[in-house]
Amino acid sequence: MPASSVRADRGPVPQTLLAIALLAAAGALAAFGPLLSGLDPLTQNVARANADPSVAHWLGNDHLGRDIFTRLAVGTRLTMVVALASTAGAILLGAVLGLVCVAAGRTFEFLAFGAFDLVRAMPSILLAMTLLVALGPGVPPVTLAIAIAFAPVFAHVARAAWARETTSGYVAAAATMGSPPLVTLARHVAPNVAGAVVTQAAIVMPRAITTESVLSFFGIGVTPGTPTWGRMIADSVKHAEAAPTAVLAPVLALALTTLAFALLGDRLRLRWDPLRKGSNA
Repeated sequence: MPASSVRADRGPVPQTLLAIALLAAAGALAAFGPLLSGLDPLTQNVARANADPSVAHWLGNDHLGRDIFTRLAVGTRLTMVVALASTAGAILLGAVLGLVCVAAGRTFEFLAFGAFDLVRAMPSILLAMTLLVALGPGVPPVTLAIAIAFAPVFAHVARAAWARETTSGYVAAAATMGSPPLVTLARHVAPNVAGAVVTQAAIVMPRAITTESVLSFFGIGVTPGTPTWGRMIADSVKHAEAAPTAVLAPVLALALTTLAFALLGDRLRLRWDPLRKGSNA
């Protein structure tokens, strides 16, 4: 048996523990960071513009004298909330709606996945930008735009899982017993599809985080002044020499968090993807 299969059966591997530790650190920073600093992320103090780290300001101050640590903590909270909410929205719009349309019949499937393919044809960031032009800035519009952009990914994953499950004997047995397709979906197929959807969610999360950061970097995401990782990078990149921590802090947060989700997604895929399991058996 290959070593990768043995590791999957023996419990967490170092990469998984690293991912959990990084995500726990991000969660702790988002939850308790503003309380620990006791400072307002929007308060400006020109006298401390580009100041070095100190006891009162652990990561120093940016070009407007705002506390970098507090802004990083609040930005982590907003970025994670948008990423989680948009991924959940993508699951509802993609996996749930896609499965219902597939179970409802070929006509509904054709119409739904025709729309999904149209959305999928456009790059996610470009589509999100286009939607935000119509929706306007703010956390809810950004969340909705990212959810729509990634919904087709979950729709196609769910349809592939549905196709795999419907070849199983229990689905045929349910149909023989007179179970309606939607009932079969809810009672029998959905629980077995959940693993593939959760695995895909862990893969989409870093992409959602990156998309939100790019939108904020270009100034079309959240409202101006709201601290997010992308907004912090955009505001501080011109002052990188005077206040390097103002740029390095959000860049490292973005890189480490996306790395953590990537490692976690790979672990979940190794554990729950039946095709990969079969190849490792």
